[in-house]
Amino acid sequence: MFTRRLDSTLGSPDASCAGGHNCPAVLELETGDFAVIGTDITDKSAGNLPPGCGCGPEERVVRVPRKTLVLARSGIPAEA
Repeated sequence: MFTRRLDSTLGSPDASCAGGHNCPAVLELETGDFAVIGTDITDKSAGNLPPGCGCGPEERVVRVPRKTLVLARSGIPAEA
């Protein structure tokens, strides 16, 4: 299902990831799509989304630390 973790150049979890908890990450799936591990902030933010955004019944708004996305950037292809 997961092919690689994109936010770590060494492929190892961030130092803040103790015991497999509190481990934000960007992962590439076998399909080429991406999965994100972060803090679920749906209840706090769904009513404040910008115009044109929505959160469906099977979706969640997830907070991902900036550092996690910046580290993942080089592993995400520019083309669709």
